Amino acid sequence: MKRSILIVTSLFVSTSVFAGGYRAALQGQQALGMGHTGVALTDSSEVVFFNPAGMVFLKDNMDISGGITLIDGFSKYQSQTANTSSETDNPVGTPISAYLSKRHDNHLSYGIGLYTPYGNTVEWPTDWAGSHLVNNIALKAIYIQPTVSYKFNEKYSVGFAPIYVTGDVEFNRNLSTSLIDGNGDRSNVTIEASGITAWGYNLGLLAKPDDKVTVGFSYRSQVDLEARGEKADFQNIPTSLQSNFPDTTFDADLVLPAELTIGVAYDFDPNTTLAFDINRTYWGAYKNLNIKFNNGAGTSLNPRNYEDANIYRFGVRHKLKNNEKLTVRGGIYFDNSPIQNGFFSPETPRNDSIGYTAGASYKATERMELDFSFLHLTFKEFEGSYDHINQSGTLISFGGDYKSAVTTIGFGLNYKY
Repeated sequence: MKRSILIVTSLFVSTSVFAGGYRAALQGQQALGMGHTGVALTDSSEVVFFNPAGMVFLKDNMDISGGITLIDGFSKYQSQTANTSSETDNPVGTPISAYLSKRHDNHLSYGIGLYTPYGNTVEWPTDWAGSHLVNNIALKAIYIQPTVSYKFNEKYSVGFAPIYVTGDVEFNRNLSTSLIDGNGDRSNVTIEASGITAWGYNLGLLAKPDDKVTVGFSYRSQVDLEARGEKADFQNIPTSLQSNFPDTTFDADLVLPAELTIGVAYDFDPNTTLAFDINRTYWGAYKNLNIKFNNGAGTSLNPRNYEDANIYRFGVRHKLKNNEKLTVRGGIYFDNSPIQNGFFSPETPRNDSIGYTAGASYKATERMELDFSFLHLTFKEFEGSYDHINQSGTLISFGGDYKSAVTTIGFGLNYKY
């Protein structure tokens, strides 16, 4: 029984992705083309996400935006010591976003947004070298955000939005580095959590000190997802241990961290706008993942020890003089990883990264624009390890060299009237 508890104690060290270890910053096609800047821009109803205060400065009576992004990414693991390597075979991800803004009068606007900031699938080969940490994981989190914006005068506005969050996750990993059943199949577990819900909020401020400069501020609160009575299914357990590994349920509290974004936009001329955002994500709230098993195995404490991290975003937008129907965009951002040495796990194979972005909008009609975005995200190659795996009473480490990259293509539509 002692051995089974020790195995279960390390069971969920890899579920950090559900707590925000992976953040898909793809919440607007126009913004993504500009390095995913947006807190000081008021171009479309994408501002519902980036800064609710900016909604009241939209020029049209109603603004509707929507888009989908195709994500193609890979991670490669290599261990010179063990002379082994593996690469993920991830399906194409498809996060979506949709926003609506409606002007009530010159001082008040309201709207709603739906977006998926946490949504990812990572699939390593079954029984690979790190299968005791993760074989595969699929995550989906949907945010629904009703929003209101109030303008005091032509220079200052505020915005507020409650956020309803619902999420699902499915995750599989082997129980240890060597445990097998009588047929030689690796013992593993699959957990499923669906329909987990929580509430958060988004606050925004916007200032226009002059005709060329806009300053924006946005705060998105921490969201605490409480998983209660979710399913854990054990497979290929050896006969001698089956009584210690009955299928069961588990409880866990999962954190999606707060974010603070401050930015400025500068209209260089009537056709060109420059933007700069600083995003601070408060990953430091995610120190441990506590798992309570409802089959008598007790509660496990899994250290994560994340630290707060910044993202620096730069973007430019230019409307072509010789073709007023076409607007082009470009950007770059620098994303610092919140994961510290000794806490790196391959379910979220990410380190410091640089994102290169481009985009365009084509004015198909007087009221409708077609949007396109492109992102190539390169992660710094590095050697990392997770040093807190409790196996048979001994802490073991799993590490190696990691290389990752992500490419996305996005399509959107914006309609104004």
